[in-house]
Amino acid sequence: MPELRFDPVLCEWVIISPQRQERTFLPPDDFCPLCPTRPGRTETEIPEPTYDIAVFENRFPSLSRDAARVSSEKGARSAAGKGVCEVVCYTPRHDTTLSRLPVERIRRLIEVWQDRYRELGSLPGIRYVLIFENRGKEIGVTLTHPHGQIYAFPFVPPKPQREIASARRYFKAHGSCLFCDIAKREKRAARRIVCENAQYLAFVPYWAHWPYEVHLYPKFHASHIGCLSQAQIRLLAQILKRLLPKYDRLFGFSLPYIMVLHQAPTTRTDDDTYHFHFEFYPPHRGQNRLKYLAGCESGAGTFINDTVPEEKARELRDA
Repeated sequence: MPELRFDPVLCEWVIISPQRQERTFLPPDDFCPLCPTRPGRTETEIPEPTYDIAVFENRFPSLSRDAARVSSEKGARSAAGKGVCEVVCYTPRHDTTLSRLPVERIRRLIEVWQDRYRELGSLPGIRYVLIFENRGKEIGVTLTHPHGQIYAFPFVPPKPQREIASARRYFKAHGSCLFCDIAKREKRAARRIVCENAQYLAFVPYWAHWPYEVHLYPKFHASHIGCLSQAQIRLLAQILKRLLPKYDRLFGFSLPYIMVLHQAPTTRTDDDTYHFHFEFYPPHRGQNRLKYLAGCESGAGTFINDTVPEEKARELRDA
């Protein structure tokens, strides 16, 4: 069963989940656990001959609804790894990616994200819902079928927690939303904008950690994806459909990335100081070069970007 252990040096929780060592690793294409179950074939995770968008609990979860309380060593702090880990299959097709899906399917996927944020966030003990996608073997993906994941945490993870704290300090000092003001500055500067529409702005941030990192902000203020209107969902689907193919066209192949949705904790959905947004972290720093998190990044926590954000934004804009 998953267990939480507290790091007293960094003041953050670590998930200990040894059962994940048994998860499926790069199965053959003729038997993908995330494809529909074909007539006469071994049953997959989805026991139907087809589906639209499928959501189910991960068989090898990092957090579990049934996690039992654990006993700590003397002087150490631990807790049961209670939570929910879900898999979201975007399409029954194995040979595609999120970037190639039509806008209408992306729109329906956003509605699924909304539904899961609301339902998982309403569970007792859940404080944060993280929606994300790992794409590409370079990221460590073990199943290549187009899918994402959703983790419902019993705590607010460190990175969103730092963002939330920064946003509150900024609001206290300036009386305005940090993210709204960043979007306005990026709009004025224009040099790092990758694409935009009436309601959303995609840009390489001034402080980009990764060479081709992109942030996608709504131009309107909203703390979480659950409060989007149908019109705002449609425009979000449209901007994702414009942005994601740029990663594919950049070097002529499906660029690996991590896509993560940062939003307000489910216990503070009315927070006026926070602003939901997407962040994309591709590991490539060139067509045949990867960005590794080595001594400075992993040991000191300080990123070194080997490129200039304005130049990378131009490359993506032109892709």
